[in-house]
Amino acid sequence: MDLTKISDPSFLKELGNGELEALASDIRSFLIRELSATGGHIGPNLGVVELTIALHRAFDSPQDKIIWDVGHQAYVHKILTGRACDFSTLRKYRGLCGFPKRIESEHDVWETGHSSTSLSAAMGMAAARDIKGADNHVIPVIGDGALTGGMALEALNHIGSERTNMTVILNDNEMSIAPNVGALHNVLGRLRTAGKYNKAKDELEYLLKKIPAVGGKLASTAERVKDSLKYLLVTGVFFEELGFTYLGPVDGHSFEDLEANLNYAKKMEGPVLIHVLTKKGKGFRPAEEDKIGTWHGTGPYKLETGDLIKSPAKAPGWSALIAETVRRIAREDKRVVAITPAMPVGSKLEGFASEFPDRMFDVGIAEQHATTMAAGLAVEEMKPFLAIYSTFLQRAYDQVLHDIARQNLNVFIGIDRAGLVGADGETHQGVFDIAFLRSMPNLTIMMPKDENEGQHMVRTAISYGDGPIALRYPRGNGLGVPLDEELREIPIGSWEILLEGADAAILTFGTTIPMALSAADRLREKGIDAAVVNARFIKPFDEEMLKNLLERKIPLVTVEEAVLAGGFGSGVMEFAHDHGFHGAIIDRLGIPDKFIEHGSVTELLEEIGMTDEALADKVEELVGLSRQKGMHAL
Repeated sequence: MDLTKISDPSFLKELGNGELEALASDIRSFLIRELSATGGHIGPNLGVVELTIALHRAFDSPQDKIIWDVGHQAYVHKILTGRACDFSTLRKYRGLCGFPKRIESEHDVWETGHSSTSLSAAMGMAAARDIKGADNHVIPVIGDGALTGGMALEALNHIGSERTNMTVILNDNEMSIAPNVGALHNVLGRLRTAGKYNKAKDELEYLLKKIPAVGGKLASTAERVKDSLKYLLVTGVFFEELGFTYLGPVDGHSFEDLEANLNYAKKMEGPVLIHVLTKKGKGFRPAEEDKIGTWHGTGPYKLETGDLIKSPAKAPGWSALIAETVRRIAREDKRVVAITPAMPVGSKLEGFASEFPDRMFDVGIAEQHATTMAAGLAVEEMKPFLAIYSTFLQRAYDQVLHDIARQNLNVFIGIDRAGLVGADGETHQGVFDIAFLRSMPNLTIMMPKDENEGQHMVRTAISYGDGPIALRYPRGNGLGVPLDEELREIPIGSWEILLEGADAAILTFGTTIPMALSAADRLREKGIDAAVVNARFIKPFDEEMLKNLLERKIPLVTVEEAVLAGGFGSGVMEFAHDHGFHGAIIDRLGIPDKFIEHGSVTELLEEIGMTDEALADKVEELVGLSRQKGMHAL
């Protein structure tokens, strides 16, 4: 079938089983071919081909609300709702989003870049349906990894207690990004091996009613008997105790089984949970055999062999550099422990886990728990390293504020993927952490100019004993600078002048330092002498240096790959105001007040006007204003 000719999923209802199987094969071939060029979340999507087809066959989208959690498993949904022709632009600048996107299609009813939100959203949609007297179906599709998130469990509790009509699809492939962990994962494991529990209990009730004379009496107590059977067959009975009718496990690659259970669920009152077993990466050998999450989401790869296409690395990756430095220090300090919320592979902690299994904690998709657990470790004088993506740290705001910063505990927060991340888009851009952390008392925030300074900042953070400290580091690789053999501490709150200049000063840190140096070169060609300052401590400032710059009455421009509102530049302006420099000329360059969509980092920076050319123009304008102001003063 030519998938690019599909406009909506209504045609699925007319297909027979053989045609459905052929369509599933065509979709897998299409995904494997297209994603070899663009990259993307191939593993999850190959696993949900039959499930997605069955859902769109059983329900009527968009009237019926299908919610994907996490949204990276919605590629097949996008194909069936008329977007196959756009897959060559997947995750590219101004192209097809890698997650559900409401402005892309009426079939994308909920945007899920972060996990565990579908059940709460579904409860809201179902409640609105009931208030309005409508009769549409609400179908959240949640992965077994996403189900471990606390928000999902809160929603399960509420949905079950309210007896709200909805059909929850538990897509169980035994992995989120890395293999799943935790007691709930073990419950699902027991359910997987328990057989078709619902079928067994229904058959028992049927047989009871067939027994002559005593059949009616036994049938009247069928619920009690079925409850006993439940405990016999299924260890845990977790979902039914929460108020759900549990159906499954169901073969997620059998159209017959999926159709039977979906149609059965549609007739039932109250919440139903269908436990669907799928194979992540099905149909593509490298993805099927992946046990650690490499094929969860990839860049381009060779179609013939499955080999990933990577540019030769000229420098260590930031995540690996930070994780391996922590590991190095852990060899000499047994108090160092590492914690990650389901990202041991992304944050490159596999080596630490292998060497120090008793000091490595992957807590699953549970950012709040991970953060407060780190606080508890710190209370007992351990040295916790919490490795967490900037975008996911947003989910633990209160725990950082209330449990870590307020108690002034020595927790080292490694903020991975800080700054723009590119293809994953607006749900994953790591640009908000400075703004929401800077206002917290007791918290130190720093970001290195290169990997050598980065390794010294790891030493600084682990040695620091006066409260929490956060180290921001970007996605991707370092600059390739030589690494010192001996680690040293960097004085807290110290900046460094990278380039002297008498006419203006550019204050920046991390990934935007090369931009500042390039802008300074442009300015020098125009006769403007601009200093470049590595403001590596975002909090606290180097007050002595900043006062000196302000006293010189030269224009200052701050640059940050983070939101301007409440960011580093705002802090510099606050400092100038609070210290009486009311005539200071200060301007800022950073992320404007909008969400930044997907594309390469370079394309995104150009779109928002964060380039060396734009920076040079801004400094030149301010220097002209400053000189004009000086002439008026004369």
